[in-house]
Amino acid sequence: MLKTTKACLAAISVALLASGTASAQDYPKTNLNVQGGWATAGIYQEIEVPFWTERLPSITGGNVTATIASLNEKGLKGPEVFRLMRTGVIDFGTSALGYVAGDDPQNEGPDLAGIALDIETARKVSDAYKATLSKLYMEKYGIRLLMLYPAEAQVFWCNSPIASLADLRGKKVRTGNRTVADFVEAAGGVTVTMPFGEVVTSLQLGVIDCAVTGTFSGNSAGWHEVTTHLYPLTVGWSPFMYAVNAKRWEKLDPSLQTLLTEEFAKLEDDIWSAGDARTTEGLNCATGGACTFGKPGSMTLVPLAEADSALRAQYVAEVVLPRFADRCGEACIADWNQTVGSLIGIEAK
Repeated sequence: MLKTTKACLAAISVALLASGTASAQDYPKTNLNVQGGWATAGIYQEIEVPFWTERLPSITGGNVTATIASLNEKGLKGPEVFRLMRTGVIDFGTSALGYVAGDDPQNEGPDLAGIALDIETARKVSDAYKATLSKLYMEKYGIRLLMLYPAEAQVFWCNSPIASLADLRGKKVRTGNRTVADFVEAAGGVTVTMPFGEVVTSLQLGVIDCAVTGTFSGNSAGWHEVTTHLYPLTVGWSPFMYAVNAKRWEKLDPSLQTLLTEEFAKLEDDIWSAGDARTTEGLNCATGGACTFGKPGSMTLVPLAEADSALRAQYVAEVVLPRFADRCGEACIADWNQTVGSLIGIEAK
């Protein structure tokens, strides 16, 4: 894991400003309309904004500029980004895959609960499934996939003692997507759906007993102030995509297409590294560890129960994968088996 220090994210931002290899005059005057992510998530201010407003103008001599706004600024919830790109209202956009899983279950494919326990595995799974989503997005939305990237490890925040997965039985747990809900239900928990912004109050009032979110996003939102125990079993990484309206892409100068393809590959690596840093920083800050750019807390960090390794595998095999297969269909699950399944040695039936 990377050191969870502010210097880590600062270094990533500096890397984005490194000089490019092409001559500035190679690029025609172009302004890009960009819908960024959540302003409160860290990625937006630390990485997205510098990429669009500093990195690209810097290496193109100011010929390529961008107008970017966060989801918060536009009053969006996330799922609309796919539609706005499809209709050409925005050129480039980013959104969580889980937001459109209801439109097509294939969006669940790279982040099934309990599959990728570490960020290295999550990256391999994401890369393996990228071609599948590229095809889906082009055919269904008319958008070109540029990259996939994570938030951070999704874990359990509870307002009462928890020592293992067995303790989720009977507890009301807020889950952010269908596949995590499948996992929680397999453990005997009662899943609850609610907006992220309502979680803190619901935990305070006892409406829910636990909630699942990222280590850093939970810490940033103050969940450590209304919960007592953090169980760090990773049940996902809440992946996002960055894409562009296909027609807009086709109209870009070929030199700019080449530049953006290269730069998004670098950006993807940078955000995966930042996801690693945020995972550790959020975990440490919430539980009284070394805390550099998060919010200090004093939660109890619960050691992973040895028996939960077998239980996790059981829940994945008996509940998570079968339910995904039911939602996704035969052709979809065959593709998943050939890509992600073959990579991690699991076959869904």
